[in-house]
Amino acid sequence: MFNKICLIVYLYVFLVFAQNDSLQNVDYPVKVDSIIIIGNEITEPEIILRELTFKAGDVITEENLEYNKDRIYSLGIFTRVDLLISVEDNFNKLIIYVEESWYIYPIPFAELKDKDWDKISYGINLIIKNLRGRNETLRGRAAFGFDPSFHIEYYNPLLIPAENIFFGINLFYIDSQNKSHIAEVLYGKTFEQKFINGSITLGKRFGLFHRLALFATYNYIETPFYIKGISASNQRIDRMPSIGLQYSYDTRDLAQFPREGFLGIMKAEAKGLGVNNIKYMIYSLDLREYRKIYESLGSKWRIASRTASGGDVPYYDYSFLGFNERIRGHYQDESEGNSYYLASAELNYPLVSDFNISLDFIPIIPHELLSYRVALYFQIFADAGTTRLKGQKLSIGNFQSGYGAGFTFLVLPYNLARLEIAFDEYKNMEWIFDLGISF
Repeated sequence: MFNKICLIVYLYVFLVFAQNDSLQNVDYPVKVDSIIIIGNEITEPEIILRELTFKAGDVITEENLEYNKDRIYSLGIFTRVDLLISVEDNFNKLIIYVEESWYIYPIPFAELKDKDWDKISYGINLIIKNLRGRNETLRGRAAFGFDPSFHIEYYNPLLIPAENIFFGINLFYIDSQNKSHIAEVLYGKTFEQKFINGSITLGKRFGLFHRLALFATYNYIETPFYIKGISASNQRIDRMPSIGLQYSYDTRDLAQFPREGFLGIMKAEAKGLGVNNIKYMIYSLDLREYRKIYESLGSKWRIASRTASGGDVPYYDYSFLGFNERIRGHYQDESEGNSYYLASAELNYPLVSDFNISLDFIPIIPHELLSYRVALYFQIFADAGTTRLKGQKLSIGNFQSGYGAGFTFLVLPYNLARLEIAFDEYKNMEWIFDLGISF
């Protein structure tokens, strides 16, 4: 205990008084002779070490150090992360200093469903993060207002540590307003559907960047009436199992706001499996790249698609734009089809570079809730997208597009907000205020 206290005191002095000079005095590339972690009162060292792209004995650059700092921060369980090289008698010690966030808390929330200010949902989120110090998450959520819902989720990134097996389970209920304009026309007015589903995911992480997951789901969808196409079966209630496979490749630095790396996700899901004469497929693809162009000027692009094919796909499982996925410049425009296609590009520049801030002078509130990583970015962007019905030709002329500029304000690890001005192809203007990253 005494040695640990001495080390923490030493590190504090190192951070406050000598950090910049010490880093400048290190000649990169440098060999890492040992790794020490400080500040992880709850978190097991393995959770941190498994995110590193190097190990003791490897030679690293200053860029490696910054990249791995962001990878640790991406875990979402720390309010501060510092990676520092201490040189003593030609022995290079890497010190990983972390400050843990608050892990157990109920959070009242108010949010925009489908990013629409006319669809406000509110309620309580109970989160237990970093359960047992192994980055497990247990979440319970109750939402009221628009589309009332209940959600219970458990995720374990290390169910079997030696094999890098992860596991997740979800139970979900929602009374949701119909999103399909086709279904609304068929029925003659708006209506609600009840969705209940439970899912289990089992997957394996291969190395640092690859993940493969198998998931199984049972879906219960209740509609107040029966109309063919609005339901997938021959009755107003659809009961269907499904099974799917997802592969992801993720080399992003900071997952909450990436500036370097690549993310690719491919997913296929078989719905119904012939039960109650329901049988169709959902395919999705999402590719994103993040790259610094010159000094602090960053770029990113995204290409994404989703397709529902085979059998009689119910309208509630169509591919939609104007809800979770949107085109800036056509932010309020809704469209649907068997498929959607999206493309986005963005340039960003930090007006205020990332820095750590602590509000410890505020009484009563725990330190873990008063420490943040803050930054302000300016961005310019361009989006394009379209939906396509089965049998319809894909045409460039059918794509909607938009462009604009805005600001992103980061308060990590908790959230970020965007204020943007966008124009469509006819130069019609709209203001966008949204929470979360654009992509």
